[in-house]
Amino acid sequence: MTAKPKLLIVEDDVGLQRQLRWAYEGYDVVVASDRASALDAVRAEEPDVVTLDLGLPPDPDGTIEGFATLQAILSLKPDTKVIVASGHGARESALRAIAEGAWDFYAKPIDIDALGLIVARAFHVHALEAENRRLADRTGSTALGGMITAAPEMLKVTRTIERVAGADVSVMLLGASGTGKELLARGVHDSSPRRKGAFVAINCAAIPETLLESELFGHEKGAFTGAVKTTEGKIELAQGGTLFLDEVGDIPLPLQVKLLRFLQERVIERIGGRKPIAVDTRIVCATHQDVDAMIADGRFREDLYYRLAEIVVRIPSLAERSGDAGLLAQHFLKKYAKTMHSAVTGLSPDARAAIDAWGWPGNVRELENRMKRAVIMAEGKLVTAADLDLAGDAEDIPLNLRSVREVADRKAIRHALARADGNISNTAKLLGVSRPTLYDLLKSYDLHA
Repeated sequence: MTAKPKLLIVEDDVGLQRQLRWAYEGYDVVVASDRASALDAVRAEEPDVVTLDLGLPPDPDGTIEGFATLQAILSLKPDTKVIVASGHGARESALRAIAEGAWDFYAKPIDIDALGLIVARAFHVHALEAENRRLADRTGSTALGGMITAAPEMLKVTRTIERVAGADVSVMLLGASGTGKELLARGVHDSSPRRKGAFVAINCAAIPETLLESELFGHEKGAFTGAVKTTEGKIELAQGGTLFLDEVGDIPLPLQVKLLRFLQERVIERIGGRKPIAVDTRIVCATHQDVDAMIADGRFREDLYYRLAEIVVRIPSLAERSGDAGLLAQHFLKKYAKTMHSAVTGLSPDARAAIDAWGWPGNVRELENRMKRAVIMAEGKLVTAADLDLAGDAEDIPLNLRSVREVADRKAIRHALARADGNISNTAKLLGVSRPTLYDLLKSYDLHA
């Protein structure tokens, strides 16, 4: 029998305790009435979600004890979703609670149904985050462990990479800039029998045309002015390993001919050399350009394309990777908070909404840069949409908590409907709500299965 999700209710009003316990019979409810008993419950029960009344004894008419309890709970169990409720200066308390790490806020008097939706969504998000962590842990020891993803679109790509890595074929990775092409190329190498050899990468767009041939094929001493010694090229350096040609579409046509000869005969000649040199190197290449259009325009040799693209892997953009923007944002936040010794601990609701709403034209690289900047600029413990420089798009980013909740609910329902192929029962299970509740949500948001 599946254990019920554990919910901790921190409330000193005995009557409200009974009401909430009855309302949440679908959860394993634990009740606490003050800070000490709440912390004991967190240690013993490890609840995923907590509803916390800020007006706790010995300060039932204020919020001092409630905020102290919030900080203590998050210190013990940082991934807990704490939903704060208060009737004391509701707006000011809400802003402060969110800034100090609360997941959501609801003002008294409490509407049981509305709070129930917030609680259900909190459990759903906590479950998604836990699954993401499990996936990350499970892939952490594999060759593609460096690729952080939980999106089905990207997991399909990584499974393809793992399948083709063992076959000694050339692989072409097609995807926009910043989608992780070099990381996947390294995954091909690390998953292959060549992993003990060298992985050598060269960006063909970053090297002047006059130097690219020498970089790839090497040169003999005296081959040209400045060639004071014999130098091996990248192809030779990757002997027994893998050569990654990034932005292969930028290789000039004359050099494409020489590269094609190497792929056909597996021998090279250094610039200024007369002796053929046999090289056993696997080629993995990548480009963000439309190769078919380049071939049609005569800018890329078709015969070279077929040599390089024995296997073609198309990499989805970050916007096409369901849920990965939020997952990666958390990863980069932790990474830079640690390296920069920052006090930042998480994302505010408006930041999460902004990340979901943004199109990420620069893909993962743009997200990483924004998160790095945000960790530096954040004034509180939570990164905000303003810290991410995403607060200016009023159409995409809701500016109040109710709107944020609606955006998140709509997105969660759409994703769940898609995963369940429109089946209402399975969608309700994925969202952790009852069928009647889901029907109410669909009606409220004018969504259709």
